Amino acid sequence: MSSSPRSDRRWSALALIVTAQFMVILDVAIVNVALPSIKSDLAFSQTNLQLVISAYAILFGGALLLGGRLADLLGRRRLFMAGLALFAASSLLCGLAWSEGSLIAFRAVQGLGGALLAPAALSLLMTTFAEGRERNLALGIYGAASGSGAAAGVLLGGLLTSYLSWSWIFFINVPVGVAAIALAPFLLQESRAGLAHRHFDFPGAASVTAGLMLLVYATTRATSDGWGAGTTLGLLAGAAALIVAFVVIELRSKSPLLPLRIFRLRTLTGANAAMAIVGAVAFSEFFLLTLYLQDVLHYSAVQSGVAFTGFALTVVVISNVAQAVVGRFGVRPTLTAGLLASAVSVAWLTRLPVNGHYFWDLFPAFVLGGAGMGLSFVPVTIASLAGVERSDAGVASGLINTSRQIGGAIGIAAVSAIAATSTSSYVHAHAAVTASSGVALDHGFQTALYVLTGLLLVGALIAITLVRSAPAPSAQAAPVDGAVVAFEEAA
Repeated sequence: MSSSPRSDRRWSALALIVTAQFMVILDVAIVNVALPSIKSDLAFSQTNLQLVISAYAILFGGALLLGGRLADLLGRRRLFMAGLALFAASSLLCGLAWSEGSLIAFRAVQGLGGALLAPAALSLLMTTFAEGRERNLALGIYGAASGSGAAAGVLLGGLLTSYLSWSWIFFINVPVGVAAIALAPFLLQESRAGLAHRHFDFPGAASVTAGLMLLVYATTRATSDGWGAGTTLGLLAGAAALIVAFVVIELRSKSPLLPLRIFRLRTLTGANAAMAIVGAVAFSEFFLLTLYLQDVLHYSAVQSGVAFTGFALTVVVISNVAQAVVGRFGVRPTLTAGLLASAVSVAWLTRLPVNGHYFWDLFPAFVLGGAGMGLSFVPVTIASLAGVERSDAGVASGLINTSRQIGGAIGIAAVSAIAATSTSSYVHAHAAVTASSGVALDHGFQTALYVLTGLLLVGALIAITLVRSAPAPSAQAAPVDGAVVAFEEAA
């Protein structure tokens, strides 16, 4: 058929988009197992070591909405390529870093590159595939990349750090980024929002970016300073004030950065709430289990990475099956089943013993957890875009990415504090036990995993009550810039 070349080109474009998304998500987790080596080589203080992770998270989470709206206004392919270029260049600089200050600064720039890249990638997918079976299939592949990126990051980080050096966890992004930039003009069609005006909401952009960055920074400070500390409370109050100011600005703006009308889509609202929970659990679970493997079971970096392969492979397989499940049963049942499967998996992990055995105590939960994550990522992404107008594709993509990233950042900070408090309480109750002992650490991890189990049950309740089982109907499908694009009506 004459549409075959066009169809082939769309699937090639998807491969490029998924590769870029996988690279961005991978970098959230890949640094974890390399932190001891980075601390030793660059003489990091223990206090500043967490900034290697949080500097990336602060810029990435804070600027995603900005990146999404810039993609709509300036061109999605243009922002995709700009984000790739910034991400690849900053990755090279991270690998060449000579001090703790330089690495923290370059990680922040890398996070900004990811914030430009991630929403542009998802909005390109949305405008390339019409809502329905093909988009669901594409989102299944995209969900596999998003869902497995964190698990693959732990594995790849362990291998590269052990057999090369920690610098290679950053260098590996450079050739991938350069190749993607070279291919983008040939595989991706440029698109932008069909708006009568091109005004940019500078007050809205400044307030929400500053507010989200301050919120992520406050949660990272809370891990070391405590949630009740004056510094933490002051930062949280400042973040809340900026976010409230953003809402007021958006209600009055003629060209808002985030059109608040999209929250009239109940499914979109529910999907973003569910994604925040999925992000919080995914980031926190990998963080806790990496510490359990290394500090309690005394696994090496490579062994810790290999341990997560069962999780990562299951996510990849089930994510690609999930689009068919969504087509057969609908978004709401699939998402609910995924969240409940994840809850059962984390509940299994709450019984982790000090002398745990991988295949009996971890592997079954990893497989079930990977299945639950695969069944969650795909329908929640489909739901977050269902019924969204093409002119809002970038901002909707930025919003769902923001929900995941902010949820993840707050989740890690919260469970770190919960685990540390539980460990401290156990030590006070058992005089012969030290805070670094396996039994005390294990008790703290178990407590935090109980909290994550409850959070997943709340997510399942949100899915049941807010998410519609069927996506909003498309008004029509028409070719735009050589690709078939759905023009959807807001529900």
